[in-house]
Amino acid sequence: MWQKRSFWYKFIALALALVLIVPILAACGKEKEKTPTAIFTATPGLTATPTVPTVEASIPTVEGPITGPGTPFLMNTLSDQALASAGYEAKEYFVSGTATSYRAVNELLANGMWKVEPAESAAYKTRILVYQPVDTDVFNGTVVMEWFNVSGGLEGAPDWTFMHNELIRRGYAWIGVSAQIGGVEGGGASLGFYNLPLKEADAKRYGSLHHPGDGYCYDIFSQAARVIRNPGDVNPFAGYHVERILAVGESQSALRLVTYINAVYPRVQLFDGFLVHSRAGVVSSLGSETMADFSKSSLDAVLLRTDIKVPILILETETDVIFFGYYKARQDDTDNIRLWEMAGTAHADLYTVKGASDTGNDPAVANVVEVSNPVPGIIECPLPINSGPQHFIVKAAIYQLDKWVRTGITPPTADRLEVAGDPPAFVLDEFGNVKGGIRTPYVDVPIARLSGEGQPGGLDDPSGSFLWGTTKLFDEATLATLYPDHDTYVTAVKNATDAAVKAGFLMLEDGELIKAAAAASNIGTATPTVVPTTPVLTATASPTTPGEIHTGLDINSTIGQMLDNPDTKAVIDKWIPGFSTNPQVSLARGMTFGQVQPLSSGAITPEMVAGIAADLLVIK
Repeated sequence: MWQKRSFWYKFIALALALVLIVPILAACGKEKEKTPTAIFTATPGLTATPTVPTVEASIPTVEGPITGPGTPFLMNTLSDQALASAGYEAKEYFVSGTATSYRAVNELLANGMWKVEPAESAAYKTRILVYQPVDTDVFNGTVVMEWFNVSGGLEGAPDWTFMHNELIRRGYAWIGVSAQIGGVEGGGASLGFYNLPLKEADAKRYGSLHHPGDGYCYDIFSQAARVIRNPGDVNPFAGYHVERILAVGESQSALRLVTYINAVYPRVQLFDGFLVHSRAGVVSSLGSETMADFSKSSLDAVLLRTDIKVPILILETETDVIFFGYYKARQDDTDNIRLWEMAGTAHADLYTVKGASDTGNDPAVANVVEVSNPVPGIIECPLPINSGPQHFIVKAAIYQLDKWVRTGITPPTADRLEVAGDPPAFVLDEFGNVKGGIRTPYVDVPIARLSGEGQPGGLDDPSGSFLWGTTKLFDEATLATLYPDHDTYVTAVKNATDAAVKAGFLMLEDGELIKAAAAASNIGTATPTVVPTTPVLTATASPTTPGEIHTGLDINSTIGQMLDNPDTKAVIDKWIPGFSTNPQVSLARGMTFGQVQPLSSGAITPEMVAGIAADLLVIK
């Protein structure tokens, strides 16, 4: 029922938290992987004991699954229906106990070789959200644990958005952890635009939660892993054979993971591998400071310590390397560290907004398009935002990390993005695309300039447009010169895609989508055009005739205007039962259905909006 879906808050803060900003500021087929012996092994119903004794990370108390009131709150994720159609289910648990903060024992140097000790302790109660296959036989043994990002003032899971199709088609389980105070209690958002913690998003459901501060976030994250390693009476994975836990985090969460790896992991070895996605040069400290404090640190480039004995894959976009200064923290690959820098990518991109509803079988997701305002009224940039291949590479990254942990086979090495000069700048090819980095057909068979840079404004730009990168489609003359016929283009895309798949930087399934999109395009035809921008749904009212009630409202009117008119309110309730009586409806009053629908994770379908639009033309 509509009343059970409380996703209004996604709309209000999507531009703020969906990208989950770094500092300063499904119906998918399942191909189950074989799972050889891993670092930690577990028998059914009994999770593994780490090979090195841990000092902290007590076993917490677990309540759940929580069935009400309300439903789990998380911005921009799959609906319950989409999860169910993919053979997955969502369950939420409350986790409580006593958490420990840490203080430095030695100087926290740029080499990452940090030593800490327990400092203070405090009671806490937080939540974890679990997505797992309904059929335990589908589960491949790997749990991906994501550190929820709170940069925009509410919780989001960007890595779930980027990699969910890969997780579903190969039978992973996923856990999101509310590790930081901003997501539970509020305050401390990097941008300060919005403040919608769990306890305000749904006070009845989350009112009992308590977070003592971000000095305790590292131990809270560890204790969430303890829930899986050493379950008590309430075991979220009862009947599942858990063999591995991979920790992942994007943007601000990646900074937290770097500090966790350098300071906490040597004491509390609960994870089998880490995906550090879109970190900056700086990292978070051990305390409860806001993200803005990081820019004041003298350590503007902190490396990952090199003595960690589990795999770490670092994944960086163009925006991260230059704009956020990661180039200062670059380090060589080692036996346990791999760095992937992705050409043609931005910190946030079109998939960041649209990807949650992607079921993995539509070639259109591979199209390069120019979209300046992906969510009109919420996300609006001066120039078309990046529509590059980041999400495809993230899917390959989690696969490669998991294989590395399971088998010891290291991921492929990747060239670094080419940087030169002082101040540093990217080295570009003749088309304006960066040289070096992970190569895909998006930059090797280009139809556009794809960049992590190019939007006007800087860190002081309240719109955050600097995060979204740019897409500049080639004109027809350039396309005709590059691809004199359609077969030339399709063959070039096929060859570049197959090379990236063979190298391990794209998954086979995603490569097929890329090739299908190229085949469906008209690049190389007599009138080559790129895929047009998807327009906002519009409707034009017809003249009023006798016997009709004409309200003067159409599908481009705000939801508030429609709800204030009894006739248009009835139309809304006809197509979306319960919409007008939802207690959070006031949060969407200033928006249109064209803005709301793409962010509703399938709860509002295009057919519903089209039905409302048609009925609004003439209300009899």
